[in-house]
Amino acid sequence: MKYTTNQFKQGLKILLDNEPCSIISYEFHKPGKGQAVMRTKLNNLRTQKVWERTFKTGESVEAADISEKDFQYLYNEGENFIFMDQSSYEQIEVSKESLNNAESWLQGEEVCKILFWNGEVLKIEPPTFVEIKIAFTEPGLKGDTVSNTLKPATLSTGKEVSVPLFINEGDKIKIDTRDGSYVGRASK
Repeated sequence: MKYTTNQFKQGLKILLDNEPCSIISYEFHKPGKGQAVMRTKLNNLRTQKVWERTFKTGESVEAADISEKDFQYLYNEGENFIFMDQSSYEQIEVSKESLNNAESWLQGEEVCKILFWNGEVLKIEPPTFVEIKIAFTEPGLKGDTVSNTLKPATLSTGKEVSVPLFINEGDKIKIDTRDGSYVGRASK
């Protein structure tokens, strides 16, 4: 399957230089003279590098055969992480380097999206929000709930994040996995 430049949209998966890429942004550009072009920013899904490419209007590119499936994280065995297919109960092993730091958000039983290309794991997307227990943080000050001063806290997974001063060791908090930011206290 091929896509022409007028079918470009954000998130479209294409094959460029035999590498699977996802379109981050695109912009139609018509210079004063000459042919109109489509300027794109692409994320190489294998290396996570960002490329900028310009295509002539009407040019076509190959579609990347990428499949996306939900898998549940079960446990890790040394450097490998074990995930289970939600529908077939088939288990797969994923190496730590394929996780791209997603292991910081995994405690067990989280449902992650796994992108595959030619049978190879390209990317693992953890849930957008996770609830994790605080393993260590300095004690907060009583009554200091209005200021937005943050302090470092170490999660039970070993990841360090910034939390408000009123959060204490042992509290369970909600984190946005896209940027590692504190969202709020976890619902009991």
